[in-house]
Amino acid sequence: MLSPARERRLLQAVVTLLALVPVLAGIAGVVYGLRIFDMHAGVSRDGDSQVRYLSGLLVAIGLGFWSTVPGIDAQGARFRLLTALVLIGGFARLYALARSGPPAASMLAGLALELVITPSLAIWREGLERKCRDQRGFRRSPS
Repeated sequence: MLSPARERRLLQAVVTLLALVPVLAGIAGVVYGLRIFDMHAGVSRDGDSQVRYLSGLLVAIGLGFWSTVPGIDAQGARFRLLTALVLIGGFARLYALARSGPPAASMLAGLALELVITPSLAIWREGLERKCRDQRGFRRSPS
């Protein structure tokens, strides 16, 4: 079993690594628009603007997760909010899958990240926060 300090470092590393996904995907979407998914897509200026805007939000979500890394065991509210945003997006993607059929493998990987991995990280972070709080409380108690 890992000590809370080692577990904290492991969670920090995992979140740092996984937050690369929305940051890089978002940057690609900002730069290339819908063409990142389909080089032959004919998209209106309005559609292109919307894809790039949503890609910017994706970058912001990744940056938001990175902002939790230094004090990850004390960033519960922010981590839960970011997780909720990701989950809502994942449910929207799941709705699209149900209506239109399965998308490309990269989109299915995104769905797994949104509906399984991110909530699992949030649950892990909550447990770590409890362990760190209990450890701090144990040290302070004079028994």
